[in-house]
Amino acid sequence: MNTMSHKPARDEAAEYFWTYINTVEGDDIVASLSRQTAEFTAFLGRISEEASHARYEPGKWSVREAVGHINDSERVFAYRALWFARGLSGGLPSMDQDVCVANAGHETVEMAKLATEFGAVRAATMAMVKSLPEEAWDQRGVSSGNPLSVRAAVWIMCGHVEHHTRILRERYGLS
Repeated sequence: MNTMSHKPARDEAAEYFWTYINTVEGDDIVASLSRQTAEFTAFLGRISEEASHARYEPGKWSVREAVGHINDSERVFAYRALWFARGLSGGLPSMDQDVCVANAGHETVEMAKLATEFGAVRAATMAMVKSLPEEAWDQRGVSSGNPLSVRAAVWIMCGHVEHHTRILRERYGLS
């Protein structure tokens, strides 16, 4: 069996990441990432600059901040996957998403630019994922004090976008 073509085992990621992993349909993560790239880019293209400032309740992220968070998180998980795939040792730190969003300035970036950035970040992710040697998918390390495999990091990236797309649709009323 191709090691990249099946979902991670339960011991490949912390329990809280299964919220993301379980949203990914099918067993072909490369196909899922590719499909998602086209769908999410089209979704983002339908969000007006005006609507991108919306928050579903006071104190919550704006649409722009949520998309910026998606972009930042993909970079972080791609780095984690690369780190472990290359056999580097040492645990990787956690990412405080609220600190990142507070310091990123996403609210000042045009929605169209955030959408373009997603496409660029995802293209880099896809290039990395497609170039991973077969044995790299099983490589593991420690991130945020928890075990994480390369395979799980890639599935988390895909599931994270699915998770936030659902939030943007349901809580922000975007379609």
